[in-house]
Amino acid sequence: MKLVVQIPCLNEEETLPLVLASIPRQIPGIDEIVVLVIDDGCSDRTVEVAREHGVTEFVHHVRNQGLGRSFHDGVIRALELGADIVVNTDGDNQYPQDRITDLVQPIIAGQADIVIADRQVHLVEHFSWAKKQLQKVGSSVVNRAAGTKLPDAASGFRAYSRESLILLNTITRFSYCMETIIQAGNKNLKIASLPIVTNPKTRESRLFKTTPEHIAKSAMAITRSFIMYKPYVIFSWLTLIFGVLGLIPFVRYAVLWTQDEQGGHLQSLLLGVLLLTMAMLCVMLGVVADLIRTNRVLIEDNLEHTKRLRFGDSARESLVRHGLSEVTYERVESTPS
Repeated sequence: MKLVVQIPCLNEEETLPLVLASIPRQIPGIDEIVVLVIDDGCSDRTVEVAREHGVTEFVHHVRNQGLGRSFHDGVIRALELGADIVVNTDGDNQYPQDRITDLVQPIIAGQADIVIADRQVHLVEHFSWAKKQLQKVGSSVVNRAAGTKLPDAASGFRAYSRESLILLNTITRFSYCMETIIQAGNKNLKIASLPIVTNPKTRESRLFKTTPEHIAKSAMAITRSFIMYKPYVIFSWLTLIFGVLGLIPFVRYAVLWTQDEQGGHLQSLLLGVLLLTMAMLCVMLGVVADLIRTNRVLIEDNLEHTKRLRFGDSARESLVRHGLSEVTYERVESTPS
């Protein structure tokens, strides 16, 4: 069984040695461990430092593509390398890499498809009270959308089985964390959680500049992923809301008319017609969105078959090249001493 530990990096020359040094060299149930560094447009010595510490597999981005794209390209390369399990960690040494051994055990035992580390946010000292509450609310929203019960949906310290990565298709380029959970939940993949204690903070997050920006982008990613799988839920609620609001002016008009109130009260009729029209538009949009969802399911079936052909057992030894102008792969043939 082959494990690939992928590390998305953006100028991590100072902390990357700590990450690489703490990755286990032997894990029960794992025959081979490969470290894959994703160079997301680094302008410092991150790549050189990785080579000095024996890393031989790289994914290079010409310019910064974001965490979501880095995860996607890293997964593609890991599958090309024949990974049975892929662990994603960060280059800032936020996560305790020595827990990778525990992180992969549920997958090795066949008890889970995905294992997500629970940072136990309430114990993280450098998180403010507001951030802890936001993490709690965000996890609750994701769990409701995915039908899961995960305490820390935003954690990036995760282990994925080969089968789960073949079934998942990431679209969001901001962050893959929420999207993969919602997809996995709606595809009935088994997701487990592992409590951990994070390492001391080394730097500020580069994923977002301000908390409002993080909230807005996360909300957009969650909404998009939810609409992809359950559009009828959102549009049904919108139809119900506009429909009820649209009936109120008509009821008001009927009451005033029975009481022989003076005036035509056309404003009530106009408002009611407007709201009911919006309700009908929501019905139409819901039908279109559901048809698109059906089409997406068929496309995902084709993607699954394509991935199995490309990354199946017969293709594990082939080094397939993407040919993308902004993504290059590198294998260092000789490991530096």
